[in-house]
This record gives sequence, C-alpha cells and structure tokens, in this order.
Amino acid sequence: MNKAAIKNDNLEILVSTKDQNNDNFIHKMFKNNSNFNNPVLIINQSKKKIDFSQDNFRTIYTDQTGLSNSRNLAIKNSKEAICLLADDDVIYTSDFIQIILNAFNKNINADVITFQAINELGTPFKGYPTIKKHNKRSISTINSFLIAFRKERIQMNNVKFDSRFGLGSTFETGDEYIFLRNALDNKLNVIHCPKFILSHKSVSSGQAVGKDKIIFARAAIFYKYYGFLSYIKLFHHILLLLNINAINFVELFFKYNIGLKGIKKYKSMS
Repeated sequence: MNKAAIKNDNLEILVSTKDQNNDNFIHKMFKNNSNFNNPVLIINQSKKKIDFSQDNFRTIYTDQTGLSNSRNLAIKNSKEAICLLADDDVIYTSDFIQIILNAFNKNINADVITFQAINELGTPFKGYPTIKKHNKRSISTINSFLIAFRKERIQMNNVKFDSRFGLGSTFETGDEYIFLRNALDNKLNVIHCPKFILSHKSVSSGQAVGKDKIIFARAAIFYKYYGFLSYIKLFHHILLLLNINAINFVELFFKYNIGLKGIKKYKSMS
C-alpha cells in the first residue's frame, strides 16, 4: 500500500444517479464548495446526455438498473487513490474533502473509513457507533454515501455490492451492510470517523425498519450470513421491532411471514 500523503486531487467522488438530463443536481450537491475541482465520476442509469461546465466530471451512461450495479460500475471505473461513494441528493459540507483526506492521512492503515451525516434540521441523520474500529454489528448504522475507501485495496480484494440488494433490486436495502461485511470478511481495516461530511433529508428507505420491504430484505440478509439460524434471528428481529413500536402486536405473525418470504426468495436466487 502506498503510504504517501494523500493530496486533494487523490479523492474521487463516485455519484450514482438515474434519468438525469442536466447538471442541476451536481450544483446542489457541491453548493458549499467554491472552486470545486476534485474528480467526479457520475454513473447515470439513463441514455440522456448531460453537459457539464467543468472538465473534472466524467459520466458513464448505462442501461443497468439497481443502485448496487451502479456502485460496482463506479468502483470498477474509478481512477483515484481514495474514493467516496455518493448519492445525488446529498449536500456536502464546505470542508468535507479535508475531513476525508485528513482521516486517511492520520489512519494510514485504514482501508475503509466511514463518516457521519446530519439531516435538514442539523441533527445527526441517525445514531452512529462510538467505537473507532468497525465490527459486524456497527456497520449496520452506516449508509453507503458515507463510505470512503482506498481503491486499490477494494479492487484487489474484489469487494463489491451484491446486485440483489439495494434500491432498484429484489431486496431494497442492506446493500451497504453487505459491502462493508464483505470488506470485514476480507480482513480489511474498516474504521469510523465521527465527523459530519454532508447533509441528507431525514427520510430514508433504510430507516423505516417496520416496513414490509425492509423486513423482506433483512430476512434475506440473515439467511445469506446465518443459513438455518436465520429463522431464529428473524423471529428475534420481529420481537425487537415490536419492542421499539415499529410494529404492533397484531402484526407480529404477518411480519414474520413477510420475512419468511424474503428468505424463500433469496434461496431461490442463490
């Protein structure tokens, strides 16, 4: 691994988007960043062309659908030493570049670093881990647009998103957990930096934990990693949802059956 100091232009932002035909979303994302000239790779799941006023933007157009496919295509075509995954509806802080670069320069053995977000009210987007080094439990708190990594280490270890998970896929959540779990299973050093790099509206598909589609996907993740034990873990998960009032008692067995359908669907795709 190259342990030389990471410079500003070594950070590339990998933006996943779809059906865009102008660059308004990009201007909003970087509205706090004057003279922004870092490399940006945009994966636009569309054939509509976008004209950009700056030459630091690259665009790949694709017929593929699904957020995980978009992320994987971006990783494959990234060029810089450090990459940051991005959604098209985030707004970066004025100092996000230096926060990220400082984190990698300070933690020269880190392969992946996750960060934090605030919502439109200026409060934390969600509860974040207080530990520095991630484990299999703490990665469940991280959204994909808060993940930065050393490209060489990710590509060398074939760390990817599972195309069956994420927005636009069969299972509409869990994509970032699987990516980070893949990194951990490959013995990569995944750490957390408790600094805010962006804002994001507080409504997020991954936060509606009691919704059928979320339980459907969560059960599939249980089976992916725990096999037969997933049926027990699913029941325990449903009880936790009941305990935090994400579902009510009369829904308990219905929600469990939703999870069983998720497991069955995952098994049919394996």
